[in-house]
Amino acid sequence: MLRYEQGVASHAGYVRKINQDAWLAQPDQGLWLVADGMGGHARGEWASAEIVASVAQSVHADDLHDAGAELTAAIERANHRLVAAAKADGASIGSTVAALLVRGGRGSVLWAGDSRVYRYRGGAISLLTRDHSQVEQLVTDGLITAAEAASHPMGHVLTRAIGVGDTVLLDRVEVDVLPEDVFLLCSDGLTRPVADVEIARWLGRETPERAATGLLDLVLSRGAPDNVTLVVLGCDATTLVEA
Repeated sequence: MLRYEQGVASHAGYVRKINQDAWLAQPDQGLWLVADGMGGHARGEWASAEIVASVAQSVHADDLHDAGAELTAAIERANHRLVAAAKADGASIGSTVAALLVRGGRGSVLWAGDSRVYRYRGGAISLLTRDHSQVEQLVTDGLITAAEAASHPMGHVLTRAIGVGDTVLLDRVEVDVLPEDVFLLCSDGLTRPVADVEIARWLGRETPERAATGLLDLVLSRGAPDNVTLVVLGCDATTLVEA
């Protein structure tokens, strides 16, 4: 059994007037999620909020596989509503999504787009997701380096998101979850101005709440050109007390 300590921070940044990010943190359900909306101010804000609303009351299964199926179905329902709204408005509406499900000592990460999930363990940070973006595909194809990708002008162009097609394409990885693991779910408003090594320092030395606020302050100190949202989750073993 695990118990969780979490910290959440979200900000519109200093360029955009509206925060189009949304987040969900349900430790009692073993579920955390970040969504980054797109498609104009009101549409992007609505798109990410629609995903959160669809997921919030939908994941109850004790089995990790069954809970993952419930989560996927909830995202598919949100996708249907986003696609219908886009067709009715004649406009583009969409959102990224990155989610973490935990059941016992196992976790499932599901995502579409460039919102990310990291795990910090034993002094090292690991990226559990892979961005669905044109730039990431260029890196995979060996056409540019990871260093070049960081400042590439096509960095915001996604190859996958919720709401852009009738079929939902979610990637999924399953990982083990151990006491003292720290997970971070975030929108790209964090990862563009802040390097992974800097993220690791905060996750390794602070509580989840202080890590979330500290990383947000770091983004703001660098101009915060985009919305930014962070959900930091610390895992620890529960103590069993026998009567």
